[in-house]
Amino acid sequence: MAMIQTLIEEIQTGKHDADLLKLYVDASMIEKQKERYVLALETFKDHFGEKEVRVYSAPGRSEVGGNHTDHQHGRVLAAGVNLDTIAIVAKREDDVIIVDSEGFNIKPVNAATLVASEKEAGTSEAIIRGVAAGIKNRGGNIGGFEAYMTSDVLEGAGLSSSAAFETLLGTILSHEYNEGAIDAVEIAKIGQYAENEFFMKPCGLMDQMASSVGSFITIDFKDPSNPIVEKLDFDFDSSNHSLCIVDTKGSHADLTDEYAAVPADMRKVANYFGKDFLREIEPTLFYQNVGELRNTLGDRPVLRAYHFFGENARVLDEVAALKANDFDQFKTLVKASGDSSYKYLQNVYSNKDVNEQNISTGLAMSEYLLQGKGVCRVHGGGFAGTIQAFVPNEMLDSYKTGIEAVFDEGSCYVLKVRPFGGYKVFA
Repeated sequence: MAMIQTLIEEIQTGKHDADLLKLYVDASMIEKQKERYVLALETFKDHFGEKEVRVYSAPGRSEVGGNHTDHQHGRVLAAGVNLDTIAIVAKREDDVIIVDSEGFNIKPVNAATLVASEKEAGTSEAIIRGVAAGIKNRGGNIGGFEAYMTSDVLEGAGLSSSAAFETLLGTILSHEYNEGAIDAVEIAKIGQYAENEFFMKPCGLMDQMASSVGSFITIDFKDPSNPIVEKLDFDFDSSNHSLCIVDTKGSHADLTDEYAAVPADMRKVANYFGKDFLREIEPTLFYQNVGELRNTLGDRPVLRAYHFFGENARVLDEVAALKANDFDQFKTLVKASGDSSYKYLQNVYSNKDVNEQNISTGLAMSEYLLQGKGVCRVHGGGFAGTIQAFVPNEMLDSYKTGIEAVFDEGSCYVLKVRPFGGYKVFA
């Protein structure tokens, strides 16, 4: 804990450069991050006055493997990235939580009242109240604080800015009132609880877990109430690749039924065997019955189930490749994931308008630019939005220039996998 002006001077003179490099991985980002942190500290001071503060960070996340597997209780592979939400925080003596967040008008929340309300559903206040309730329900301590938050996690790009917000709140309350004793997995579960019960939006656990734990993580949702989480200590920086997220500028409007049809189709196959989820079915039983499944359900549900079984197994292979430090094999598997999503899952474009195929064009152009040396795949839910590419660093400039010639300047975000999840920045 330090006074604001002291922290500003320390950041400006380079005292914390090593801390920031450890967090953001990319040396080219450090000066920009220093400016960002100083501005956040100055803004806090303007709003709340000169105080002793702590600084916290929670990352966005990128899905790497396991496209549309989590809702069938499957496996996923995800990574925390070096875009994040940061908070300047001062503890209060009462139970009031005041969050001043750039771009949002958030009302103070009294943590003494932790009851979910339909009137508050869908608001930031609901998330704050839900995280506090989740911690208290688990026997943790809660209390008030003042925070100024600012985020560079891209909204609508599949990087999950909401999970970063939830993780950040949990991390703050863990350190300010529980001596940092609430572990990352619990913070993720608390974030999901807040979103489900207070924000009143159904969601899985992948986003929160990837943000809270950081680095590469794999999650097995076979028992969704007790998912198995493993952090992979793979040094992404040593691969000499960058992770690019490309905004293909496709619209998500009118796609709700497309997204809903994916789990619905998979559920049809599960129901054929008397089960609720595909994970409950032995893959060999599915393959033995493809002919009858086609006749009964049609081809698309069968193809989407085919994707699930292949993708669910593929996550294990991707994890094994990272553990073996075999990045070439990992890239081969990422490409296979993308191919399966395109051919079998069929979430790359909507049949409502076959002339609008932004993601398909992004993938085609990426394959042309990468010349087989890098790989690409649809990112997140699909149908519109973003693609993901693992790009060799020596090709990064040419790839960025080429892909932005198609989707406009600033559409390609160059990221690194960050080794930390929810984090107290200056210990």
